[in-house]
Amino acid sequence: MNEILVVAEHRHGELVSSTLEVIAAAADLKRMSNMPVAVAVLARVPSTFTDQLSVAGVDEIVNIETPLLEFQNDHYEEALGQLIAERGSTVVLSAHTADTWSYAPCLAARYGYGFATDVLALRHDAGELVVTRAAYNEKMQMELDFPGKETILITVRTNVFKVQEGVSSPVISGFVASFAPARTDHYRFIEPESTEDVDIAQAEFILSVGRGVGEEDNIEIFRELSDLMEFTLGCSRPIADSGWLPKSRQVGQSGKTVSDCQVYLAMGISGSVQHMAGMKHVPNIIAVNTDPEASVFSIAHYGVVADMFDIAEELRSQYE
Repeated sequence: MNEILVVAEHRHGELVSSTLEVIAAAADLKRMSNMPVAVAVLARVPSTFTDQLSVAGVDEIVNIETPLLEFQNDHYEEALGQLIAERGSTVVLSAHTADTWSYAPCLAARYGYGFATDVLALRHDAGELVVTRAAYNEKMQMELDFPGKETILITVRTNVFKVQEGVSSPVISGFVASFAPARTDHYRFIEPESTEDVDIAQAEFILSVGRGVGEEDNIEIFRELSDLMEFTLGCSRPIADSGWLPKSRQVGQSGKTVSDCQVYLAMGISGSVQHMAGMKHVPNIIAVNTDPEASVFSIAHYGVVADMFDIAEELRSQYE
């Protein structure tokens, strides 16, 4: 069957939010290919997630009952292999997460699927799937196609595709899979201690600085300004690589994609492809740069050709 199959992910009995992002990617591909979107739910009681998965773009939810309450990679590999074989799914999408890493490569190798990981974009070109992923330590992007592959398995980078609004009334179906005894037992979850000072991916207002800041001592000027404005201070990769701000504050493909940001103030940032990919969904982008040809102005909704320190001083005067 020509279809897009999304693999839902859940933990602690809750749907993982990245599943909705993968559905958004599937919905984009559906518009280009006219293939329907089905979502596979593997769980002890899969119907638990029906309401959460009845979102725009979903045509069918396939419930698969599993013997274990929590994720088990052997069970996912077995059940999905059987489901894909029966349905003949064309494209299989899942989030690029630790759970998926434990079964997706095995599944692709076992059945000879086309396979690509950490994908940033998908498109249909002359009836064939083409995907984009980063390469050479995020310094380049490359496109991949899959000649001769009837099924293609893709893991999608999180915080790239914007969750869509709206609901749907999908068909609810079931699939009975056979399971061998699991090779591992789930004991309990141990949540890792956070090593990040902020979760910039969830920040609503961000002031980011780039090379234009000049030197490390100047970071404090913009830290104080961001506090005055009640913005979260972010940065581009050169600032994080220099150690002037922690990596947790880096926006971009090799940093964080800001998914909930409403206003993004980019100061002294030229606008590399990698950085702009991290904030492309923000509805209000304001760029400040002395170079009128800076790439960041190509996606900014508002642009100011000026010295970032002059603008910082003007903003400070408005808040003090």
